[in-house]
Amino acid sequence: MKPEEILRIVDAIHRDKNIDKEIVFGAIESALVTALLRHYGEDANVVIQIDRESGRIDGTHDGTAIDPEEITGRIGAQTAKQVIIQKIREAERDSLHDEFEEQVGQMISGVVTRFDGGVATVALGSTEAILPRSEQIPGESFHVNERIRATIFEVRKVGSRVKIILSRIRPQLVQRLFEQEIPEIIDGVIEIRAIAREPGYRSKVAVISSDNRVDCVGACVGVRGNRIKNIVDELGGERIDIVRWNDDLQVLVPNALQPAEVDEVILCQMLGRGIVLVREDQLSLAIGRRGQNVRLASKLCGWDIEIMTREELDQQIERAVMGYSSIEGLDESVAERLVGEGFLSYDDLSVIEPEDLMEMGELSAEAVDAIVAEAEHRANLAEEAAADERRKQREQERIDQATAEAEAAEAALAGTAAAGDAGTGEQEQETGSEDEPSAADEAAEGDVETSVPPSAGS
Repeated sequence: MKPEEILRIVDAIHRDKNIDKEIVFGAIESALVTALLRHYGEDANVVIQIDRESGRIDGTHDGTAIDPEEITGRIGAQTAKQVIIQKIREAERDSLHDEFEEQVGQMISGVVTRFDGGVATVALGSTEAILPRSEQIPGESFHVNERIRATIFEVRKVGSRVKIILSRIRPQLVQRLFEQEIPEIIDGVIEIRAIAREPGYRSKVAVISSDNRVDCVGACVGVRGNRIKNIVDELGGERIDIVRWNDDLQVLVPNALQPAEVDEVILCQMLGRGIVLVREDQLSLAIGRRGQNVRLASKLCGWDIEIMTREELDQQIERAVMGYSSIEGLDESVAERLVGEGFLSYDDLSVIEPEDLMEMGELSAEAVDAIVAEAEHRANLAEEAAADERRKQREQERIDQATAEAEAAEAALAGTAAAGDAGTGEQEQETGSEDEPSAADEAAEGDVETSVPPSAGS
C-alpha cells in the first residue's frame, strides 16, 4: 500500500461516510498493529505511525524499525483489511450516533416505510428510525409512504448499529409545532414557559410576550384560529388550551384552570399545594373529565392543586382541627396553625418536616416523632376504610348490574311468553272457527237425514 493510496482511501472514507480523517488514520494504524501482532506474537511491542501529510508508514517492533514493505505486505493484508472495515463501521456508527444524539428533543420529518405490529419504521434520509406503539398518540395508525413528524426521543448504540427511537407523545412535539407555526416564538417575542400534555386528549401551553403590544394568546391562536388549527390537526384533534403565563401563582392558577371561574386561590407554601375555591356550578368544569383539567393545571404550575367549594373547605377545616386536637401532644392552637398552613388530613400531617412541627408547637423531638407516628397510623386506617368503602361500592355496582340484567332477561322472557300466548289464542280461534259447523251445514245435514227412506225391515 503506497502512501498516496493511503491518503486517497482516507479522503474517500471521509467524504463518503462523513467520518473524521483522524478516526480513519487511527483505524488503519490499529489494523496494521493487529496484523503485525499476529505475525510477531501477542507479547510483542509494535508501534505504527502514519504521517498525516505524506501518508508514509513508519513502525517499530520492540524498538527496532520495521521495513515499510513488510508492514504493508501480504503478511497481514487480509487481517488488516478486516480490522479496517470493522473500525470504519464502528467509526461510522459513532458518527451517526453523535449526529442524532445532538438532535434529541428536536422535531424531524420522515416517511413511513413499514407499519407492522403497531410499530412504524420511518426513513430519515439514509437512516431508519422506529416509532414504537408506546410513543404513538392513542388511536392513530400509519400507512406506507405517509409522511409524519415526530421528535427524536432516544438514540443508542446496539452492536454495530444505531437505534433511533421517535416519539409523538412528548411535550417537545407540541413545542416544536408551536415554533414552526408561530413566527413570534422563533423571533423571541413570545416565549413558551411550560407545557402539560396528555397525548391525544388535551394539552395546556403557557405563553408570555416580551412586547406589550403583542397579545401572546391571540398570536398563538391566529386569524380565525388557523395557526392553532394546524397544530391540532397534526396532533389528531388533540385539544390545546393556551394559557397566559404569570409569575404570580395567584394569577397563573386561575388562568391554568380556564374555562372554569375561580373564586379564590389559597397557597399552602409548606406543602406546595394550592387550594382553589369555586362555586358549586363550576366544580365539575374546574376538575374536568376524569380530573383532566385540574391535573394538567397542576403540571403546568408545578403545584398540587385541590379544587373544592367554600362549604367543603369549612367542613375539612372543622374535621382537621377536631382530629388534630385529639392527638396527644397537640393542643387546639397548634391544630389551628397546622390547618392554616394547609394540613387538612392525617396524611398531610404524616409528611410534615419535624423541624416545622417543633417550631409551631414548641415541641420536643420525641413528642414530634410520636405525633407523626400517630398521624401515620390514623392515615393508614383512613386509607383502609376508604379502600373498604370502594370495595363495597364496586360490589354494590356489580349487584345492581346483575339485578338489572336479570330483570331485563325476565322482562324479555315475559314478553316472549305473552307473544306466544297471544299467538296460541289466535290459532285456537282460527281452528275453532274451522271445526264448528255453520248453520247452512247443519241444515244440509238435517235435509240429508230426513230424506233417507225407511229400511225394508221397518
